[in-house]
Amino acid sequence: MENRKELSAEARICWLRLIRSENVGPITFFQLLNRFGNAEAALEALPELARRGGRKKPFKVFSKSKAERELQSIEDFGGSLLAACETDYPSSLSVIADPPPVITVKGHKHLLNQDIVGIVGARNASAAAIRVTKTIANDLSENKIVIASGLARGIDTAAHQAALFGATIAVIGGGIDYPYPRENAKLQQQIYEQGIVIAEQPFGTVPQARHFPRRNRIISGVSLGVLIAEASPRSGSLITARLALEQGREIFAIPGSPLDPRTKGTNNLIRNGATLVESAEDILSVLKYVRLRPLKEPDIPIQPFGRSALADEQEANMARPHLMSLLSPTPTEIDELIRQTDWHPATVLTILLELELAGRIERHVGNRVSIIE
Repeated sequence: MENRKELSAEARICWLRLIRSENVGPITFFQLLNRFGNAEAALEALPELARRGGRKKPFKVFSKSKAERELQSIEDFGGSLLAACETDYPSSLSVIADPPPVITVKGHKHLLNQDIVGIVGARNASAAAIRVTKTIANDLSENKIVIASGLARGIDTAAHQAALFGATIAVIGGGIDYPYPRENAKLQQQIYEQGIVIAEQPFGTVPQARHFPRRNRIISGVSLGVLIAEASPRSGSLITARLALEQGREIFAIPGSPLDPRTKGTNNLIRNGATLVESAEDILSVLKYVRLRPLKEPDIPIQPFGRSALADEQEANMARPHLMSLLSPTPTEIDELIRQTDWHPATVLTILLELELAGRIERHVGNRVSIIE
């Protein structure tokens, strides 16, 4: 994002209220911001947009008092809230398809805009993988690379521990104040003090399974590349690898024995083009070239709609039945929906925005949507 600026106190509250409002996700947030110019105007329009999308129940807009309490809780905890338009927000994260509009951080914010490599892997990691991970993380740290991971058991823990006295970033699945897993509470406290912790979820949130894929996109999003140290074919670490690939990041993988199911995922990544890593030098040699090219730009249509704040309702009403007939529980690319209709792209985007606010469709990675039955 260009033209970075610090938000005023009032604008910060409006940004927080908008992203915490019902059915507003990151992509919808930025479409609303582009459409209405600022978060305050978008907040005022939410109920009407949801009504046009077919919502019958009153729309729940996050209250100003709740936003003020959340900000106060973050401040009392020693953290801060960063908006995607602000200078300290990770620049590499701001160019992914669905950057978090706001993140809560605690620690040394200057680390967020340095050269970062993500390291993730199995929770039930082998002793050999943990040893190699620690060696690589330590060597990368000595070369001024910041290590990002998810503070999970196994590989994540090993990566953080090895990089703790260099620089490390922990991206967690719950609120910034919630230690998870409990056994890493001390490590999380050390990272507050010596590195930095990032959370997308609201303050006080207990992490749930559905939070972790979204956490993973931040690990890859802040990084120049991601190292997968050990992963079975169904490992969550492979989700991070897929997200990194979609974000245009480098994929690194440590090879392992074909007899160990925990290495089948990493071996397959190498088979499909990931850089084979045996030492930190294998990563450093690739990063020399990565720094020379720009990071991938967002591939979602979040440009201004080019029409009045509330698009022609009559036109949208005419187009909506046709668009609804094209939707199904199977995720469909928005570009494909635009190609199969004769309506202006802005009309299609408007209808999808209204349907999402009404709770009738769901967005998926890859700029896709599906209907909620």
